[in-house]
Amino acid sequence: MRVTMIGSGYVGLVSGACFADFGHEVICVDKDERKIEALKRGEIPIYEPGLDVLVNGNRFAGRLSFTTDLAEAVKGAETVFIAVGTPTRRGDGHADLSYVYAAAEEIAKSLTGYAVIVTKSTVPVGTADEVEAIIRRAAPNADFSVASNPEFLREGAAIDDFKRPDRVVVGVEDDRAREIMRQLYRPLNLNETPILFTNRRTAELTKYAANAFLATKITFINEMADLCEKTGANVQDVARGIGLDRRIGSKFLHAGPGYGGSCFPKDTLALVQTARQFEAPTRIVEAVVEVNAARKKRMVDKIAAACGGSVKGKTIAVLGLTFKPETDDMRDAPSLEIVPGLIGLGAKVQAHDPQGMKEAKHLLPASVTYCGTPYDAAAQADAVVIITEWNEYRALDIDKLSRTMKDKVMIDLRNIYRPEDMAEAGFSYTSIGR
Repeated sequence: MRVTMIGSGYVGLVSGACFADFGHEVICVDKDERKIEALKRGEIPIYEPGLDVLVNGNRFAGRLSFTTDLAEAVKGAETVFIAVGTPTRRGDGHADLSYVYAAAEEIAKSLTGYAVIVTKSTVPVGTADEVEAIIRRAAPNADFSVASNPEFLREGAAIDDFKRPDRVVVGVEDDRAREIMRQLYRPLNLNETPILFTNRRTAELTKYAANAFLATKITFINEMADLCEKTGANVQDVARGIGLDRRIGSKFLHAGPGYGGSCFPKDTLALVQTARQFEAPTRIVEAVVEVNAARKKRMVDKIAAACGGSVKGKTIAVLGLTFKPETDDMRDAPSLEIVPGLIGLGAKVQAHDPQGMKEAKHLLPASVTYCGTPYDAAAQADAVVIITEWNEYRALDIDKLSRTMKDKVMIDLRNIYRPEDMAEAGFSYTSIGR
């Protein structure tokens, strides 16, 4: 099957490469000429484990190609995916759909035969209806269907999530589109992957509902962590105790500094705004958004308290800047609140991250010093703060760390280490919820 993927960012590139690996002929489109030229040279613009091998293997096999020419890419395609960005719109929290609608306009001018136009971007309820209306107005005689196929990819595990998903959700309004989409995902039949066909609006809402629920679990356990600190309970044991209940499950019950990334922050905001628009407010999700925003700011106070009540004039080593490990994504990362907050209180920050420092330099204050290793970051530091749970931070040489530091203070915002081990090593150790 010939597949066109409009948008070669995170979702478009991963999805396009995986479809090509299924045996489909895929062409990825992007207006960014430098990105397309880099992809043609085999250079991957984002960090995602295994993506370089997947992209270049299928590129050399002739199943995956890249272009800036949308019109040529759409000609003859059986499915045309819209996988462009839908950032939060400034001022009101709604998803910005201008890129989606612009893509629909261009697709309308380029259709030469029947095709299923698929919204892969995360979009509010009713967007696929508007995409169809745009194409109908621009090309009244065009032969096409519109489907919704939300993505459920975790950064750092996106390829496995695409090839071995818990489920595939497809929103369609006609049998012709349903059959095309069934054929497209046919390779997943070997894994007996559930493919859930719904109407388009249900598929669109399913994506937002899933992310809002996971964000709620994170925020819930973070509030339980605060309660644990006040009562002397241990949040990790609480999480195990409730996570073993199969109705609840153990995933997303890890206390920390708050959620971030490309999905949860903007999707929860968009869901709140959509609910208000339809006069069906989501009070739980509204509370989740507010609590999460406040939590990131409160981490600064927690760090200051662990440093004797003030960080003024102190050197703080920050380990981990990205919102999660195995990605270079800095979008809405807790570090974007914590690091400027520490600097605002008079601290000097020395930071390390395995993948995120290049992007962080554009987002964090210029006074941050970026270091080549965790130990370089900790050199002469009064305290070390772990913000992101990269694997290399899980097995730090604690003796080496302590020798390079000015004072043995660790604030572990991801509960990587055991308090008793850190106490034995002579550290003043502060964790989350225990």
